[in-house]
Amino acid sequence: MPGMRKSAHYELEFTLRRVFGKRDFRSVQREVIEATLDGEDVFLQAATSFGKSLCYQLPAVVDSGITIVVSPLLALMNNQVASMRKANVRVETINSTTTATNKKRINEDLQCGHPLTRLLYVTPEYCQLDSFRKLLRVVHSQRELARIAVDEAHCVSEWGHDFRPSFQQLSWFKSEFPDVPVICLTATATKRVRNDIIKTLGLDASKLKMFRMSTSRPNLHYEVRFKSDEEDHYDNFLSWLKHIHSKRSQPDRASQLASQNQRPDNWPGIVYMLYRKDCESLAARLRSDGIGAKPYHAGLPHTDRADALAGWVANKEGYDVIVATTAFGMGIDKENVRFVVHWQIPKSFEGFYQEAGRAGRDGKASSCILYYSREDRDRALQVLARDQQRQPQKGAGVEDQRQQMIHRLKSLQALVEYCESTARCRHRIIARYFADEGETPCGMACDWCRDARGLVRRKEAGLQSEEWISTQRDLGRYDVDEYD
Repeated sequence: MPGMRKSAHYELEFTLRRVFGKRDFRSVQREVIEATLDGEDVFLQAATSFGKSLCYQLPAVVDSGITIVVSPLLALMNNQVASMRKANVRVETINSTTTATNKKRINEDLQCGHPLTRLLYVTPEYCQLDSFRKLLRVVHSQRELARIAVDEAHCVSEWGHDFRPSFQQLSWFKSEFPDVPVICLTATATKRVRNDIIKTLGLDASKLKMFRMSTSRPNLHYEVRFKSDEEDHYDNFLSWLKHIHSKRSQPDRASQLASQNQRPDNWPGIVYMLYRKDCESLAARLRSDGIGAKPYHAGLPHTDRADALAGWVANKEGYDVIVATTAFGMGIDKENVRFVVHWQIPKSFEGFYQEAGRAGRDGKASSCILYYSREDRDRALQVLARDQQRQPQKGAGVEDQRQQMIHRLKSLQALVEYCESTARCRHRIIARYFADEGETPCGMACDWCRDARGLVRRKEAGLQSEEWISTQRDLGRYDVDEYD
């Protein structure tokens, strides 16, 4: 099968411009694409703005056969399917919203063995169905199964922050079709997670083409704002946002924005909350103060979520800010997100990095603000302690669950240290967490680099003077230094 791909290399630049509307490849994109076209198994770890999806979408266009994309989120699939259809690429998806008629049509296309579909997006759960596997055997027998793309591959690993058990069954692809290349893509993976993904998918580490891009996003300005439960930080956020709008409304700036078909009060952003009810209350509060905000979470009707997403992506008036749970944003193609705010400390370091990385995909300056209090920290630790108490104490899998809890604790602990730190560049802290050997200081793109003394003062003023609550005390049975 690799020999079928040689002629495809000559079409890369032409297809990049004609189909995807891009003038040049970003760093190593071409190398990744050429590797998968040559039939290599590939692991790509790169930041959110890198353009990972292009690394399997472009090969699907220039290559023969069909590319199966395993994706964890409905919004991610639907967004990418819509963009591919705009580019006149034959693309389909099978998920919970696919009608019986469309599913029948797609399956008939596969059944013929020579499908017209170039990209098929499916959930990991669908990949477990015998009926689907039978269809893929037919396609493979006709040498038309080009590759398997596993998007958001950290979901494969039980140590990944968005672990999905159904992802662990994807080793079936390599055992059934050893000659079909697999490409894994993620923005967030520690060394342990990477090794677990490779092992779980049945890939040969000695032959795997590994591409790891720097975590550095110098256009993102990282900032921690300190608070306590005694104060409402809504006014702080609102005054900051209105200050931005005011600056954009100044005559010279407003005229410049108008020439670019932009509104002064349109500064697209995301506010992440932990709880669904808080999404709706904060969005309503922002709207009452003249900010176009919409809630987004899994408990809302599908029509409301679709409307909020479509309006926000299109920069419609009244859809400037999405107030969402962490399920929002993965895979959404919106380059001009100017800010991402975490209303309280997220559940993991990986989750924080991935969510903050949805800002500034166009390379322009963007803000990533995390509101931090020690009360929120303690609540997060209490949730972990409660989860630990609910785990079975005996039986199969107990040790794996124990070590998974340790991983969750260490990830949260690292995020707390990121928030509490007043002695180091935040970009450096992120790079070290992900063992990024190419770490570089950000210059002036974080609150510490811009004003280290002011950061110390703001921390002292914003946080209560209580002592650090030991994670070993909250989860006393665990020695967190015992594990890598």
